[in-house]
Amino acid sequence: MNIASAPHSPHSEEQKLDATDIKHDSLVIKFAPKSWRPYLLLMRIDRPVGSWLLLMPCWWGTAMASNGWPDAKLMAIFFLGAFIMRGAGCVFNDIVDRDFDAKVARTALRPIPSGQISVAKAFIFFNAMCLVGLVILLQLNMFTIWVGMAALLPLVVYPFMKRFVYFPQLFMGFAFNWGALLGWAAVRGELSLAPGLLYIAGIFWTLGYDTIYAHQDKDDDVIVGIKSLAVKLGELTRPWIAGFYILTVLFILSAGYVANIGWAFYPAMILPILHLVWQVRTVDFDNAKDCLSKFRLNRDFGFLVFLALVIGNVV
Repeated sequence: MNIASAPHSPHSEEQKLDATDIKHDSLVIKFAPKSWRPYLLLMRIDRPVGSWLLLMPCWWGTAMASNGWPDAKLMAIFFLGAFIMRGAGCVFNDIVDRDFDAKVARTALRPIPSGQISVAKAFIFFNAMCLVGLVILLQLNMFTIWVGMAALLPLVVYPFMKRFVYFPQLFMGFAFNWGALLGWAAVRGELSLAPGLLYIAGIFWTLGYDTIYAHQDKDDDVIVGIKSLAVKLGELTRPWIAGFYILTVLFILSAGYVANIGWAFYPAMILPILHLVWQVRTVDFDNAKDCLSKFRLNRDFGFLVFLALVIGNVV
């Protein structure tokens, strides 16, 4: 696909440049060979927050299942796996959404809708990344390998949901928080109620932060027919996100209780709880840059929960 044959965008080049979240000044992009740059942008290497959001539940599950400090090797495996599989998910999402992306100002300059990479080349790249992800997964125990293979279903289903339902964020939650199950399974070789509760907590967390993220595109989404909770909830978004975050905290605390996490876990959770309260109180749903900023800061919430789990197991 060349630029001339790329899907038509209703936005001017100035509008697209102003709205885009692509970071061409990222050091990784600036110093990478020119031929690599479209592929690195396709896997969002310039915006790694999504990889961190995918990684945090992996580390939560690992920390909660550990009797003491989490295993450094497992954490490193999940780190690599999260960055590779988040990249693969982005490639698949962009293949599926290429026509929608061309009509939304924030996404119109992505490599596929802008014509920098053909669909065929993107699909080859997706398969290569999945192969790398499989090699990483094979470093874990057999039970965890099967749990990890099952994660492909929500990964494949999620990109299509915005066409049919107003809550595609729920399906993103199914995919992005599978790591809570993986982390526990990698340590214990089985699953139980505790990682299940942690997984549900992650789903509600995703419903919150991805609805904030979706408010960036709500005007374009209405025009092109994309469904999201941002479009559906409108002015009621703040109380709903508050509800999602309250359920996030309750399920995290319940998971810690069922897993017999030490007493120090509970006071250590005060800081991440305050972080969510601050998000709900201060986010400006009519300011795209503020929505993006609040979305990115959920990485910090995830890390604070991880620290609380570690503290609960080592104190």
